[in-house]
Amino acid sequence: MKKYDAIIIGAGQAGIPLAKKLAKAGKKVALIEKRMIGGTCINDGCSPTKTMIASARIAHLVKNSANWGVKSKNVEIDYATVLKRKNEIVTSFRNGAIKGLKKTKNLEIIMGEASFVDKETISIKSKKQESQIKGSQIFINTGCSPVIPKIKGSNDTDYLTSTSLLELQEIPKHLIIVGGGYIALEFGQMMKRFGAKVTILERSKTLMPKEDVDVCEAISEIFEKEKIEIHTSANVTAISGKKQKKVVATINGKEKTFSCSHILIAVGRKPQTQSLNLKAAGIKTDDKGYITLNDKLKTTAKNVYALGDVKGGPAFTQIAYNDHIVIYDNLIQKKNSSITNRIVPYCIFTDPQVGRIGITEEQAKAQKLNYKVAKLPMKYVARALETGETLGFMKAIVDAKTKQILGATIIGTQGGEIMSVLQMAMMGKITYTQVRRNIFAHPLFSESLNNLFMSLDES
Repeated sequence: MKKYDAIIIGAGQAGIPLAKKLAKAGKKVALIEKRMIGGTCINDGCSPTKTMIASARIAHLVKNSANWGVKSKNVEIDYATVLKRKNEIVTSFRNGAIKGLKKTKNLEIIMGEASFVDKETISIKSKKQESQIKGSQIFINTGCSPVIPKIKGSNDTDYLTSTSLLELQEIPKHLIIVGGGYIALEFGQMMKRFGAKVTILERSKTLMPKEDVDVCEAISEIFEKEKIEIHTSANVTAISGKKQKKVVATINGKEKTFSCSHILIAVGRKPQTQSLNLKAAGIKTDDKGYITLNDKLKTTAKNVYALGDVKGGPAFTQIAYNDHIVIYDNLIQKKNSSITNRIVPYCIFTDPQVGRIGITEEQAKAQKLNYKVAKLPMKYVARALETGETLGFMKAIVDAKTKQILGATIIGTQGGEIMSVLQMAMMGKITYTQVRRNIFAHPLFSESLNNLFMSLDES
């Protein structure tokens, strides 16, 4: 039986850099992957979706180019080329990741499905064989997969997930999306811009229920302007059909039946822990299957750690990547890094984008903080007016006494980039009054952070 200093299960956005760094530090490393190198992000998450969303945005701009004084006729979507471009970029990223791993000394890639035999032994099953290896330290980076809720008829109905939709060879005539979260909204707007009719059915009272109400309302208005049909407080009770499908939902107490060509189920994701046999290693999980761990990412088993989405919490690539830094710092650099109180930035790639950092207004209210809210509609932002993209707003939550920035939501064409400016201010303890007086290059979107904070008192 082969023995390794470190075994990493899952070649995602935490597993790959951790494997390379541990190997370069002199550790003998095995990296196990059951599907494709790169994990969800490269293969069926960030990279392919944002590539296709870029094509959809170009389609939208061309269709509406007369607003900028540029007339165009006969806009046609070449969906085969959209998919080809997406596949080429995904393949390039994946091959780059594989190349980087293969040229790293002390690192072995093993393709197969891993499960624990005990806290030091891993069984690996592939199509050809089954083998076992031992590791002094084991790191779990198996990520999440789409949740499929118990809906009547789901076993007999062909539905799409966020994974399978990316491989669909045609644009749906009418796509019904079950769910109104981040993934649902990105796919919904994208497919509408490609020419599909889109209906979104969200169980909560608003889209994106974790965001402030004004944020949800703004995105809803933007979607409705693009003729995307939205139903909130909609509980889907049944789906049926093969070529022509039906969705039954109770909306505000009344039952309604929708007909469509395709159904996308996008109600969330679940941890991929079922096949790991975690009990054999004494690794505990919560009631949803997420791995239980401490602030150093250590599980309940000695020398076993978990990184990325499989541990619960914010399910973002950037968090998974930071997880590997925390582990490397502690195990190799002998530091005392922790995941506690990390600033969590994220961006929803609707158009306009929704960039988010820190706490929301609702969270500030719930925590009974002494806070102020600064808000500036994009229609008053010079750069937005000049580029003709005035949808959305800038919003920041600040501490009324210390003047520190506590959180922000930016809905705008460059929402994620503007949010990142405020993230750096938060990291550097720069007050909103300092941001207000700062000299930004003119005319950038970020320059209007001056105006955003002018709405607050000098006191």
